[in-house]
Amino acid sequence: MVSGFRLFYQATDIEKAQHYHAVLSLRGVQVELCLIEQLNARFLRLNPELGLCVDASGLWLCANGMKMRPDWQAEIPRLKRASLKSEMLARACQLSEKPNLLDATAGLGHDSLLMAHLGAAVHLVERNPILFSLLEDAHHQAKQDAFLQSAASRIQLVFADSASHLQQLKLQNQSIDVVYLDPMFPQRDQNQQAIKKQAQVKKQMQLLHLLLPEDGEMDLGDELLDLARQVAKRVIVKRPRHAVFLADQTPDHQWLGDACRFDAYFSRD
Repeated sequence: MVSGFRLFYQATDIEKAQHYHAVLSLRGVQVELCLIEQLNARFLRLNPELGLCVDASGLWLCANGMKMRPDWQAEIPRLKRASLKSEMLARACQLSEKPNLLDATAGLGHDSLLMAHLGAAVHLVERNPILFSLLEDAHHQAKQDAFLQSAASRIQLVFADSASHLQQLKLQNQSIDVVYLDPMFPQRDQNQQAIKKQAQVKKQMQLLHLLLPEDGEMDLGDELLDLARQVAKRVIVKRPRHAVFLADQTPDHQWLGDACRFDAYFSRD
């Protein structure tokens, strides 16, 4: 049970607030509905604790004077520029073959959206009920968008712990083409050069780190790599360019970019 979340809403959005309250309650989140006069920047500044808010556009995570949610519409310019040749991620995951792909570290879903746009059938797995609900909202809105609906139709959301989900696939002798891992990246794993070059974390990631702290819900991916290698033909791990290898395992191949790299682990069979 996840406890202690307040969900702020204005009177005009009471039906939406009640809907999200019911959804989150079913997923084990204790939510207190809080009616407010006006949801604006001043209110968010005066209520800096981590919480949720609802407006006409949907559900948001809020804290420290900010609010955020996965913004898949904002990814449209990137998707329009993307191609199988131009995207390093596409080459790493062999998206030209339209693989059956499992994204085991969902985050905000932006990479999954790109991979689905380029032809992959994506299972997007997330265990945190609040983040899953935010992703569900983004997915629903994408299905209503003329440009995004095709990619959204190739994404299936899975509310589950990724390690348990991978173990279940193994027990059922199910093989998938690609497992994609983009674990949230803690400061403790960066070398000094990377720390000095690191830019300030974006607003979305600041709030995500509050929701999924390193000592709690944040999935650093170490446990997932071995499990993923047991069920996938290839595992692709996204890392900052100068980061250590995930779980100290040397990859079979790498694709290197300016800021990040993709480490590939191929099937042992």
